[in-house]
Amino acid sequence: MSQVCGASPLELWQSNKYAKCVSETIDAASEELRSLSLKIHDHPEQGLHEVKAHAWLTEYLSSKGFVVEEGRSGLETAFIARAGSVSSPVTIGICSEYDALPGIGHACGHNLIAISGVATALALKAVIEQHQLPAQIKLFGTPSEEHDGGKITMLNAGDFEGVDVCMMLHGANADVIYTPFLSLDTVTLEYFGKASHASTTPWEGINALDAAMEVYTNIGLMRQQLRLDHRVHGIIQNGGQAPNIIPEYTKSVYTVRAPKYEQVQVLKARVEKIFDAAAKSTGCNYKFTWGKHLKDILTNEPLAVKFEHMMNSLGLRYASKREQQSKLSGSTDMGNLTYAMPGIHPMFNIMNLQGIDDTSLGLHTTAFAAAAAQPTGHAATLRASKALAMTGVECMLDDAFLQRVKEDFDQAVNVK
Repeated sequence: MSQVCGASPLELWQSNKYAKCVSETIDAASEELRSLSLKIHDHPEQGLHEVKAHAWLTEYLSSKGFVVEEGRSGLETAFIARAGSVSSPVTIGICSEYDALPGIGHACGHNLIAISGVATALALKAVIEQHQLPAQIKLFGTPSEEHDGGKITMLNAGDFEGVDVCMMLHGANADVIYTPFLSLDTVTLEYFGKASHASTTPWEGINALDAAMEVYTNIGLMRQQLRLDHRVHGIIQNGGQAPNIIPEYTKSVYTVRAPKYEQVQVLKARVEKIFDAAAKSTGCNYKFTWGKHLKDILTNEPLAVKFEHMMNSLGLRYASKREQQSKLSGSTDMGNLTYAMPGIHPMFNIMNLQGIDDTSLGLHTTAFAAAAAQPTGHAATLRASKALAMTGVECMLDDAFLQRVKEDFDQAVNVK
């Protein structure tokens, strides 16, 4: 039977010894976490170049007694901070992100994601040590979420082996547990033609820009027949060298998205036909290379229900699961982790603490970057971190609950 699920809000956070430990630990670290968050926010660094953020986070975690391993998976700004017994029967993984976006800084609030992971790990470490629980906590510092999916690199390198459950939090303009993150893949497309003088002998050229423009136009036409929740978007990075030279080379980048991994495969096949048609019609040769595939989130139902209960006990109420799932979102490399182990990726509102959606701004905007430095966002981060930590505690305390978590994961993966 659950150790904490039946408790009332008052009992849970004032009388339950585990919840009290979680709350007191995070509250005690609030000022330090706020300082850490603002330093990261005020010094935005793009993916794989998060040198300052990496240093600040690892130094802080080391000072709190974590065993920190740096430069994981060949990524210089990745780390794993560990506490508890290596031989423990239960290992809880938590992820922190800290890369920024080009031009607009922490417009996805990764400074808050960074400290949410730290806060949760601090709380779990305190519970393990104060109550002598046979468990281990691993905080994964996962760089370059926005750029090339650092979690996927770490996953493929085996850094998450032995982790029973992996969770993380993400700031947003709404409170959502069942976030419908889209699966995606990104392709680099190159056309190779033949240069010639655009005025004197244009007939001798093979125009690689014509091919690139055909692709851009035909993808636009294809959108008329796409489902409303499917996306194809891209740019032409290199369209030629000079207006009086028939372009012999072009380079474009496109991203395809859909709610499910399998749907992305269908979209990829459709755009590849467009690539081929453009080559044939212009006489160009071409090459395309798909990147890292970001999968959709497999939200683990028992973990999600537990997290919601904990957030409810802290005064928040959520919309229905169906309503939450109706809100289209972006994409994240956390999806790949949820296909490898049980996990959740709740979104928490940094604009207010009342559970009111703020539709006046969205992620990846300068306004959201500004909000990520405000006191309300900090308070929301710590509240959600307490709930996430208690979700992890439940996995440590209740073998039957952890078994349900794993069974739900196995069923979801088999269905996929």
